[in-house]
Amino acid sequence: MRAKDVMSSPVHTVKQTTTVESAAQLITAKAVTALPVIDDGGRLVGMVSESDLLWHRVPSDPTAHLRRPDTDPADRPGMVVEVMSPYPVTTRPDADLAEVAEQMLEHDVRSMPVLDAGAVVGIISRRDILRAMVRGDDVLTAEVQHRLDEYANGHRWTAVVDGGVARVTGDFDDDTEQGIVTVLARTVPGVAAVVVASSRPS
Repeated sequence: MRAKDVMSSPVHTVKQTTTVESAAQLITAKAVTALPVIDDGGRLVGMVSESDLLWHRVPSDPTAHLRRPDTDPADRPGMVVEVMSPYPVTTRPDADLAEVAEQMLEHDVRSMPVLDAGAVVGIISRRDILRAMVRGDDVLTAEVQHRLDEYANGHRWTAVVDGGVARVTGDFDDDTEQGIVTVLARTVPGVAAVVVASSRPS
């Protein structure tokens, strides 16, 4: 399963000069946790999250161990460029989803822009990954079977998914064909492993 299979597209973005208030309104309206920040040429220059926008808008607790910056209205940042996180972690459309999830956890980010030739073509959130991974076995069985039937132009193999593990049985011409079937089943979002068993007598 690849990043392009679960990413959201088109992507809602903001400019460096977008006001903090406008960015907050967009995040709320689109129900996202972060927005890519682009320059006038459309190049990704940062990410701005809910926490970035809230940091200078919530009064500091004087008893807290970690004090927030001064919230004097005169000192509050007005534009996204002043609160965004530069040098965002990014991924590619063909990146394996497991790799994307690992990057998110390693860098502690909740959303990751997907770049193709330097342009933002999608965005992936932790929620997107969870939604793709957590699906019922019956749904997975139907999707694996559909892909196999489509490849074979008919019903040559039988797929059953149990606990996220797809078991495919039937006749295979050779090891190469078994490999192709394994890859086809493995690319179904939510399939964790594939077991291929030939019913042809050895």
